[in-house]
Amino acid sequence: MPWRSDRHPYTVWVSEIMLQQTRVDQVEPYYRRFMDWFPDIRALARAPLSKVLKAWEGLGYYSRARHLHQSAQKIVNEYDGIFPDRYADLITLPGIGRSTAGAILSLAFDRPYPVLDGNIKRVLIRYYHIRRPVGEAATVNELWRKAEGLLPSRKPGRFNEALMELGALVCLPRNPACGHCPLGEACLAFLGGDPEKLPIKTPRRKIPHYQVTAAVIRKG
Repeated sequence: MPWRSDRHPYTVWVSEIMLQQTRVDQVEPYYRRFMDWFPDIRALARAPLSKVLKAWEGLGYYSRARHLHQSAQKIVNEYDGIFPDRYADLITLPGIGRSTAGAILSLAFDRPYPVLDGNIKRVLIRYYHIRRPVGEAATVNELWRKAEGLLPSRKPGRFNEALMELGALVCLPRNPACGHCPLGEACLAFLGGDPEKLPIKTPRRKIPHYQVTAAVIRKG
């Protein structure tokens, strides 16, 4: 993956934003084009939004491109173009939440911050056999505690990346390759024989049905 060769905060940030809700194979050509057009944060900040959206065209979820553009301008204007390395600063940037901030800090700055993307959630839920819906606040809070507790003080970025890779390549949503998993001997879901039953999805709310009457009153 092209972003693996450069651990600069800018490249880590762009790749993490692109990878939100998008598969790696889809992201790669867009990432290469984006970096060709906007090789650094100043180039992105001074580009017109229309050009940024053009580079993003076809990748979907266009608010991500707008947030990248807004954040680049804020970093140039408020941080003199130097990517912030404090969590409190990162979390104020448009489009950056707790998990993305953790990814940037651990991968680019080697700081001990956890990441909780979809792949890591699945790994942890199966490993600890958490049988509550994945979308519940209590489940998410527990997962953050687990992720923080596991994080090593040395090379936290490598650890986070390994967990993400484990979820992407081995601990798959369907037909997980449990026989090749380095955590298999301790994974409670695997030992219990039901890894594919987890995570438990948050039940969808029933779409309400309303009966309504409309009338048009015309003079005459």
